[in-house]
Amino acid sequence: MPTRSVRNPSRPPTLLSVRRRLFGFPNPVNDVAARTVATGVIVMAVAALGFDALWLTIPLAFGFVARTATGPTLSPLGTFASRVVAPRLGRHARLLPGPPKRFAQAIGAAFTCAALGCWLGGADLAARALLATLLVPAFLEAALGYCVGCELFGWLISLGAIPASVCVECGDLSKRLDATRATTTSEPA
Repeated sequence: MPTRSVRNPSRPPTLLSVRRRLFGFPNPVNDVAARTVATGVIVMAVAALGFDALWLTIPLAFGFVARTATGPTLSPLGTFASRVVAPRLGRHARLLPGPPKRFAQAIGAAFTCAALGCWLGGADLAARALLATLLVPAFLEAALGYCVGCELFGWLISLGAIPASVCVECGDLSKRLDATRATTTSEPA
């Protein structure tokens, strides 16, 4: 009679499970963590512009690329936001869908990588303009919890450019409105 193999819990994880854990993006995303990351982006971008330290586009670009690819796993700012700040301040945090947040990080990656390319190519004014432009959506996210990339993601779903199956919550605006109403009416005064 053949014996069944029992999975050994001490056996190392497979390459596929490591890849999924490393390159997975959280879903849902804690609103407090997202807003903390946006605040960090503002601080770095303002420092880069205000102190003529355009070299700060290097960690900015790395952070956006890392967060797009792996969520907070490889991003120092993302790790700080999700493991330090969110557990301490996130008692009343909203949980938001992950796919639009990943899309927003990809837009940030495009802007910061373009700014980095401009700076490395000697086009400092273009790099500054891209960083200044990035400050607007970062401020809206940090201060108001309004994600420009998430809004664009929802529009792209409604236009059919992104399949609705990627994020069911994002494609149905009535669900988002109901969730927002429930959050605003159920919070203690």
